[in-house]
Amino acid sequence: MISFLQGFIEEKRENNLIVSVNGVGYDLTVSSNTFSSVAIGDRVKILTYMAVREDDVSLYGFSSTEERDLFYKLISVNGVGPKLAITILSGMGISSLAVAIANKDVKLLSKIKGLGAKTAERICLELKDKVSAFPLLSEDLPESFDESEVQMATDTLIALGISKSEAYMLARSNAAENATAEEIIAKSLRGRG
Repeated sequence: MISFLQGFIEEKRENNLIVSVNGVGYDLTVSSNTFSSVAIGDRVKILTYMAVREDDVSLYGFSSTEERDLFYKLISVNGVGPKLAITILSGMGISSLAVAIANKDVKLLSKIKGLGAKTAERICLELKDKVSAFPLLSEDLPESFDESEVQMATDTLIALGISKSEAYMLARSNAAENATAEEIIAKSLRGRG
């Protein structure tokens, strides 16, 4: 089992990193969070998970212990393999993902491309208590807001070129009680820029 790699980022390409360790290049599949946290030439220590199947051996990489821990929790859910877990981790930030699971926000999780409602429900059911102790839950989402205003804000953000999952997450996290769609949009764009 390979627990981590320490070396240099040799190459980056669409959710894959090549990490050069003593002249050997390791190909890692990573989330978009890890991908964007490193640059070619950076000296890094990447935590890893090695998936061994009958026809394949794959390495998955993580820039933080929290991301790797959440990955382990995700793959413990029936029907969630390493590839889907990386897709889920790429769908939103670690804190937001942990909050969504703890709040059983199936609607938000289902907005992640490749994650269906039934699998999202299973993730919430099986991991709700396991992520409640997660150290990153401090940026909790608001308890009460107008869902129709959030939906209108989300639609507008999507029209502005923001991905569906990010638009919904931005709208949700900026939805104060009684906030209008316009207020949510303005706050979301200020926070993003």
